[in-house]
Amino acid sequence: MRQQYDRQVKIYNSFSGKKELFKPITPGHVGMYVCGPTVYNQVHLGNCRTFISFDLVFRYLKHLGYNLHYVRNITDVGHLENDTDEGEDKISKKARLEQLEPMEIVQKYTLDFHHILRLFNTVPPSIEPIATGHIIEQIEWIKKLIKKGLAYDIDGSVYFDVKTYNIEYDYGALSRRKINELIVQTRPLEGQEGKRNPQDFALWKRAAPEHIMRWPSPWGEGFPGWHLECTAMSVKYLGDTFDIHGGGIDLKFPHHECELAQAQGVYGKPPVHYWMHANMLTLNGQKMSKSTGNVLLPESLFSGMNDFLEKAFHPSIVRFFILQAHYRNVLDFSNNAIVAAERGYYRLMDAFESLAELSAGTISAFDVVAWHQKCYKAMNDDFNSPVLIAQLFEAVRYIDALCKGDAQLTATDLDLLKLTMHNFIFEVLGLESVKREYPKMPNCPQALIQLLIALRDQARHEKNWALSDQIRDELARLGIQLQDGKGSITFELIQC
Repeated sequence: MRQQYDRQVKIYNSFSGKKELFKPITPGHVGMYVCGPTVYNQVHLGNCRTFISFDLVFRYLKHLGYNLHYVRNITDVGHLENDTDEGEDKISKKARLEQLEPMEIVQKYTLDFHHILRLFNTVPPSIEPIATGHIIEQIEWIKKLIKKGLAYDIDGSVYFDVKTYNIEYDYGALSRRKINELIVQTRPLEGQEGKRNPQDFALWKRAAPEHIMRWPSPWGEGFPGWHLECTAMSVKYLGDTFDIHGGGIDLKFPHHECELAQAQGVYGKPPVHYWMHANMLTLNGQKMSKSTGNVLLPESLFSGMNDFLEKAFHPSIVRFFILQAHYRNVLDFSNNAIVAAERGYYRLMDAFESLAELSAGTISAFDVVAWHQKCYKAMNDDFNSPVLIAQLFEAVRYIDALCKGDAQLTATDLDLLKLTMHNFIFEVLGLESVKREYPKMPNCPQALIQLLIALRDQARHEKNWALSDQIRDELARLGIQLQDGKGSITFELIQC
């Protein structure tokens, strides 16, 4: 079946603070850069939410027929403690604590990152550059900024001059911060006496004698600043102006603000047309953070070996839970929330599987074309996955009616329903079909089961669909799977 896709996608641009019609720089092509992880520890669920959110963006734009060039970096140097210009490199510190070489730490946690994202069924980026593989490019960037008068060398460390930049541009425009207020509010920090301005940020840091990760440069041996790597790599692979730059909301300031300043300072124009930021994921109402211990690692979620949840959950169910919230909204993770998501996931999948058994009729009471358009309208509105999922459940309710014989669809409408459900469930949302696991039961008294089936059959006869569905679902939770046939209901005991 030939489908017509509406490409009128609106994206909330963090820079402008409003939704804007998406117009790629090159028609039919999209360049997208997403800030990847600093690989010094296992990726937690909050990190994964960001990458799943941009996987959704990638998948939908790909579904619409765009040719995407997706770049996501790996930070393996320069990210210092507390996201400042002082302190120990996060990877070097982890290497010291685990008594390993820094690159062993990088390899260990990069592999973990890739493993977790594969389990979440995310699409790999087109290019995944690493910071240490682009030291030369970063040094060249610093030379350009110095030549422009936007950077200065202090005893082998090079800093970006925010005040000079702000004469022509607006440092703080992305994060809605005023530079003068920032300067007034900033207290002097130890080890930053050489800076002209407390808001100046490091482009290159002189390496102390004990610092392992170091490279030669025109300013002496040292290492690049955290913000510089993303500017150097995004421009190298996507050009001096590209379509979308994404990341977690915690990166908006200072990381993305600094990226913007570095690129605009060299080229005299904004490097990105659409800045996108995914919001945080909280755990039981508290910010998820490795430093506080309020953190949930995906592997413990999949295995059930954690102190937060009653059981294990499949990665696809967790992905479904994450996509039930809009990427720009805070999402709270709790046991009750993920259990509810699991029920919804199986209801959606059961309905989709039942489509294969349906036959066409001669009339349609459900406007499938209008519903199909609403699905696209939801995703075109800043990738609104919760509204899309709500539309899918509108279809689920109608599929239930079809299965009960209370409605019918023409062949054309049935084909469109099947195709649209398939495309959005698997291609766009990126869900996978998961075999339902039933709890074990010590006893399965068949007389009691038959009584409940009779009660359900009576409820169906009285068109009390809520009670009918409740009995079916509760029996399923106990490991009893009902099979509705024409004129009879049979059941199968699963692991009883």
